[in-house]
Amino acid sequence: MTRDFTPLFRTAIGFDRLAQMVEGLQDTSPTTFPPYNIEKTGDESYRVSVAVAGFAPDDLDVTVRDNTLLVSGRVQPAQGEKVATLYRGIAGRSFERRFALADHIVVEGANLDNGLLHIALKRVVPEALKPRRIGISTGATQKVISADLPAAEQPAQAA
Repeated sequence: MTRDFTPLFRTAIGFDRLAQMVEGLQDTSPTTFPPYNIEKTGDESYRVSVAVAGFAPDDLDVTVRDNTLLVSGRVQPAQGEKVATLYRGIAGRSFERRFALADHIVVEGANLDNGLLHIALKRVVPEALKPRRIGISTGATQKVISADLPAAEQPAQAA
């Protein structure tokens, strides 16, 4: 029996291994609205593009909480002109889309351009968690400082 893990990859950003992903992050009822792309724009940067045609910037909300990126849109009812719609091909419904973020992924900003909401993400690893090189010294270059030995018995120190 083979399992298809592609739905997990579509909503997880910044994960490098499948082992870090949990099946429970994906809703059991997948939604397809609005369509979106996840793009890797650099070594440590990503972009989520969500098609939000018909939504104004005030209708959209982008929130990050507990390693989850939440993009939602609420349609404001049209005021004034009454129009009878003969065919509705452009969805005008409210939506909510969740993306699981890996550790240390931060949202840099969001931009609405030509009906696409672009959300810039970047992996920022704190200095304390980055690997660092530790120098190795040899016995010949170590300084020995001891208060117990008389000055005549202390080893000679290199200048």
